[in-house]
Formats: sequence, C-alpha cells, structure tokens
Amino acid sequence: MKKILKALLVLSVVLGVAFWVLATGKQPEPFIPGTESAARLQPGPLAVVRVEREYVDASRATDANGDYPGASGRRLETTLWYPEDKQAAPYPLLVYSHGFSSSRQESESLAEYMASHGYIVIAPTFPLTNMRAPGGPRVQDVVNQPGDVKFLIDQLLAASENANSALFQQVDADRIGALGLSLGGLTSTLVAFHPQMRDSRITAALSIAGPTFVFTDVFYRHHPLPFLMLAGDIDAIVPWEDNAKPVPEQVPDGELITLHGASHAGFADPAAAMRWLSNPDAIGCWIVQRSMGDGRDASWYDLIGPPEMGINYGAESALCTMDPLPSAMNPLRQKMLTRVIVGSFFDREFSRSVATRSAADRYLREVLAQELTEGMYESSRPAMLEALPTVSAD
Repeated sequence: MKKILKALLVLSVVLGVAFWVLATGKQPEPFIPGTESAARLQPGPLAVVRVEREYVDASRATDANGDYPGASGRRLETTLWYPEDKQAAPYPLLVYSHGFSSSRQESESLAEYMASHGYIVIAPTFPLTNMRAPGGPRVQDVVNQPGDVKFLIDQLLAASENANSALFQQVDADRIGALGLSLGGLTSTLVAFHPQMRDSRITAALSIAGPTFVFTDVFYRHHPLPFLMLAGDIDAIVPWEDNAKPVPEQVPDGELITLHGASHAGFADPAAAMRWLSNPDAIGCWIVQRSMGDGRDASWYDLIGPPEMGINYGAESALCTMDPLPSAMNPLRQKMLTRVIVGSFFDREFSRSVATRSAADRYLREVLAQELTEGMYESSRPAMLEALPTVSAD
C-alpha cells in the first residue's frame, strides 16, 4: 500500500510539473521596456465589469441547418465588457464578431484590454457559425450576422437610454466600431460596407485576417469609412496574398498591417495552448475543414449579392493549401501585437483628444515597424494632421 501511495505521489508531482511547464513555458519575447509599444501594451487605468447576457431577436428567424429545424428567432449569447467608472462616459462601443467554428471566448483578452482603455465591448456567439451550432457550423449563415450586429447595437443604445440599466448614459451613439476575426472579419466588413447589410451607425471597422477575395473594388465604394486589415503573411486559412494584400489598393483609404510570421489561428485566445506547435494553423485547418465537410467547395456568393454590387462569383479561396506550413511566431506574441494595433486604430478614430489621435496615427504608420520588426504598414490614406478637430461631444 505504501508503494502505491508513493507511486501516486510521484505521479501527481510529475503531472503538476508538466502542467506548470505547459502553462508558464515558452513565453513570448517582451516588448522592449521604455518603448511606445511597451507603454501601449499595458492594461488601461479603468476597472472592467464583465457580464454574460442573452439576447433574442424575435424579428428574425434562425434557418434550418442539417437535422436542426431552425427557430423563430435568433438567440445570441453574449459577453459584455465595460468600464466600471461612469464619470468618463459615454464610451465608444465595439462589436466583436468571432470566427467560423469558434465562439465569443476567442476574444476575451482583447475585449478586456479595450474595456480597460475606455471602450464598451460586446461579443456574441452567433447561432449557426459557432463550434457547437445545431446541425453543425454553417459558413453561409455569415450573411445573417450583420443583422445580429445591428440588433446588438440597437439593444445597447436602448440600454444607454434606460435609467434602470447599468449602461445608462454609458454608450456613445456617435462612436461605434465593428471588428472581428476570420469569418467575423467578413461579418464586420459586410456590416460596414454592404449596401443592404450595412449599419450606417458604424464609423470604423477592423478585420483581423478576414476574407476579402470575394469582393471587387466596387464593393467598398458603397459606404467608404476607415478600414484596417490586420493579417499574417503565412496565414494558411485565409491566405494573405488573396485577402489582405489587395486592401490598400481596393479600399478607399484602406490600411493594411501585415505581421511577418503570424498564423491565422494565432490571433485567437485558444491558440495560447498551441504555442508549443510549430504552426497552430495545423490545428486550425483541421477544425475548419472538418466543420465545412463536403460543402466547402460549393459557391454561395450569390447570398452576398449580385456581381454589380462588387461580388466576384468567380473568386476561389486557397483554403488550407499551404504545404508545408512554415514555422509561426509564438501566439502569445501575436496577441500582444494585436492588442496594440487594435487599440491604436480605434484610439485614432474615436479619441476626443487630437493629440491622442495623432499619436495613434503616427504609431501605426511609423513607430510600430520601428519598434516591432514583425509589423509592416501600407496605405494610400494620407497621414493625420494635428489640426484635425476632435470628435464632437454632442
């Protein structure tokens, strides 16, 4: 009996050490102390409230999907992050859209970071593109997700007008942004630019490795607004060459920040556990291909709109054709880069301070690449001038 107990004790110690190494090992290279990048990476000064809420849009149905018969409404489980301090309100609102076969949990560290810097962030789990969708994840339902984003904006603006709500007078209706990863990046692009699906209350959008190969330059001219694409140059799921590279030329004043050595999966929080792999897209491709099944080659671009709208029916995606996969940067480092880039972009668009906006613009254009050699900025957009007015407080 003593031998068994001793063996169990040794096993528990070995397992404990193994879990500790997995949790704390292979940490990313830190930003150089004293640099602007290191300062921007720090959490903001505001304490953050995090709550889970469920919203149901009874005006729109959830489509049938496989053996799932559908539903009369669209049910959205959400996580909401907002600053505890109400004195500096109202705050800008950001709606984060998750990727295919994922969930709102992929964005928690980024949302927490943004809320600590004075943003209200809401992230839904979409009904049919999440990892546990009834009938299996269905990529085509992305065309219904801009409506979900608009519905959530409605709900938060209504809460901001409700004296009984914790968000009373907290949401700034004039400063609303959309962002998302992968299929969520496509969702954000649709709700920003699409002539029917767009929400005109959105005044800035950011796509993290989102597909654009299906769009021509005509598409982006329906409703021009500030747009940044953040992508990795070795993305195996949404290849950089077909989706990110065209942005500076296709999108009026569009901006592209390319991260050298960044994978697709590395932008999401769960990839932290994959930092021991050479490239987390090996797992990401397996998940996406398994979820899409035999239907991944079927064209559904007509669901987005007709060719004259700027939809390229002949477009093809080079999904997971990269072989072999090159070694990727540590996902923890990739998430650090993502936080400072996303934060700087929305600070430039939404800060009420001219100095803050100008500093953020200069950081994206110049300082980022000087301090963080993985980053490269491209755009036809003119640099911001110090004389530009602040955002109206009305």
